[in-house]
Amino acid sequence: MHSRLHILTRRVAVGVVAASALLAAGCSSSKSASAGSGASTTATTAASSTAAFPATITAKNGAVKLAAEPKKIVSLSPSATEDLFQIGAGSQVVAVDDQSNFPATAPKTTLSGYKPNAEAIAKYNPDLVVVADDSSQIVEQLGKLNVPVLWFDAPNTLDDAYSQITELGAATGHAGPAATTVAGMKQQITAAIAATKKPTSPLKYYYEVGTPGNYSATSKTFIGSIFAQFGLTNIADPADKTGGGYPQLSDEYLVTSAPDLIFLADTKCCQQTAATVAARPGWSAIPAVKNAAKGTVVGLDDDIASRWGPRLVQLVQQIAKAVNQAQG
Repeated sequence: MHSRLHILTRRVAVGVVAASALLAAGCSSSKSASAGSGASTTATTAASSTAAFPATITAKNGAVKLAAEPKKIVSLSPSATEDLFQIGAGSQVVAVDDQSNFPATAPKTTLSGYKPNAEAIAKYNPDLVVVADDSSQIVEQLGKLNVPVLWFDAPNTLDDAYSQITELGAATGHAGPAATTVAGMKQQITAAIAATKKPTSPLKYYYEVGTPGNYSATSKTFIGSIFAQFGLTNIADPADKTGGGYPQLSDEYLVTSAPDLIFLADTKCCQQTAATVAARPGWSAIPAVKNAAKGTVVGLDDDIASRWGPRLVQLVQQIAKAVNQAQG
């Protein structure tokens, strides 16, 4: 399966989701709400107590004690990598996984975040490892090597995403910059949503995370929770018979559902565009495709759409622009 679907599967495994595909989408409904809320509460507490060490950070794998500020961090999570560099901890990062392609200065390696290898990670002599998935029991393996691990899987809500940034700030000695990052994100995301015109009747949308196959993400997922803030109706919701959060939709279902907006989160992995969508058999009848000149078929950056770091602001702003354009 292509990378996007890989991500979705990963998210699902994480818990979610069921995430995404990739990717994605991780989470989901995926992941247990109790785990997420617990981490958030602890994170807030840790951050408010400044960046003092020793510190105890609570992640999905429980309370993690850090005796001192970490100097050699390995990130096996593209989202965490973006968070770490945003809050000023980039100089402490000695290695990132093969999917962490942002920022460009991140020390990208061949380390796999999907199938992490403890021996390969240990070669970097890390004093902190951040992961987004533990399907390979990497937390336990690194624990046997006395390497602290923070497991931050895909969030369920924006607040969960903010909490992870806050926690990373407390864990790395950058609580202040982390708080500033979160405050900035909240301000910009809130402003973008507030400035979006509210449709007189709910607009329907289709969010594509993988093709071929028309894989989508429901309102239960993290990405779905963002779209819900715009008052949009997700056509994938009724099709999710298993509750996994990432159903596969048939062409007939899509055409019949008639979405007003189509968001493509598979532009880089799968080269999907407004033109390729319009060329699909029967899709020319879909309102979003008919009105594509108004910007109703939106090509997203796969990476931004499947991560939950500081660049979420860009995603929200792009959605806001599309919703406004769809209403003329």
